[in-house]
Amino acid sequence: MSQMVLHPGLADVPVAESAVSFIDGKRARLEYRGIAVETLARESCFEETTWLLLKGDLPTQGQLADFDDQLRHHRRIKYKLNDLIKCLPEQGHPMYALQAAVAAMGMFYPARDVSNAQSNWDSAVRLVAKLPTVVAAFQRLRYGDEAITPRDDLDHAANFYYMLFEKEPTPAVRKVIDACLVLHAEHTMNASTFSGRVTGSTLANPYTVISSAIGTLTGPLHGGANEEVLDMLEEIGSVANVRNWVEDAVAKKKKIMGFGHRVYKVKDPRATVLQELAEHVFAETGRPAIYDVAVEMERVMAGILGPKGIYPNVDFYSGIVYQALKIPRDLFTPIFAMARVAGWLAHWLEQLQNNRIFRPEQIYVGKTDASYVPLEKRP
Repeated sequence: MSQMVLHPGLADVPVAESAVSFIDGKRARLEYRGIAVETLARESCFEETTWLLLKGDLPTQGQLADFDDQLRHHRRIKYKLNDLIKCLPEQGHPMYALQAAVAAMGMFYPARDVSNAQSNWDSAVRLVAKLPTVVAAFQRLRYGDEAITPRDDLDHAANFYYMLFEKEPTPAVRKVIDACLVLHAEHTMNASTFSGRVTGSTLANPYTVISSAIGTLTGPLHGGANEEVLDMLEEIGSVANVRNWVEDAVAKKKKIMGFGHRVYKVKDPRATVLQELAEHVFAETGRPAIYDVAVEMERVMAGILGPKGIYPNVDFYSGIVYQALKIPRDLFTPIFAMARVAGWLAHWLEQLQNNRIFRPEQIYVGKTDASYVPLEKRP
């Protein structure tokens, strides 16, 4: 009889040492390389935050300018990759298109030797730079429109908005998109990050690593919660209905989307920043009625489930912001992936530093010493 102890889902089992990010769930603290995520969302930008995650320290002015320039000049995708995206089913989810395109990207940019630091860096730059182009291209191509060529004179967030809508964002809209990317860039050892590290531990190429992480993010238990938050808020319908809906949901033990977190026992710091920035965008787009429902729901939930440590997470407000910007609902998770690629790559590079292939054990619960019964003798 095995003496091993099963930990379903590896819950609370450390699988790696990491210096990339840190969470203190009781203090609502999320840090990237030691710096609070709220500070980065307000003061930094996605390009600088990506450098911080990949390199371990904030860049100098020269380093940031050079990195920004590299990203701007690697946004374009091969015309054959564009043709591949055109051939994908229009009704397919953009996450599947993104996963397929990233896997294919590795064929255009062979990077099998992961002991080559320069090759790894070049791959990281390409992946960060090209993911927004792929997401925007699929969005346009599936409706019969031509993909829009990236613009080198716009920063990462503004260029993505431009490739979607063929117009530049206002400063407030650009800032909120940039902040969303910063807030979603990294979050310790979640399912997709672990998936990426497992794939990376086999010394697979970086495009395969990121493709596997994207695949993990497609699952409804990981990505997509902000889409479900909007469905829930629309079902509630109005501020007046909030208390009855919440009380009924709690009584029936129904899962309430956008609330609670495996780690945070107070309000997710990312939700706080996002709510702040959303107010600036709503000053331009108009304050959506669904946002008032969300604010009332947070207030009601604080009284009912707050004592149990259940508060809003980042998904509770992000979908409302994206919807206000007229971003299609099924692009929410691909945008998450566009941001999280920075964290995935940081973990991949860290995995390679002291690599050991992941090979966990199992607890066998099946038959043993079973006899083979010939086909003609089976009942």
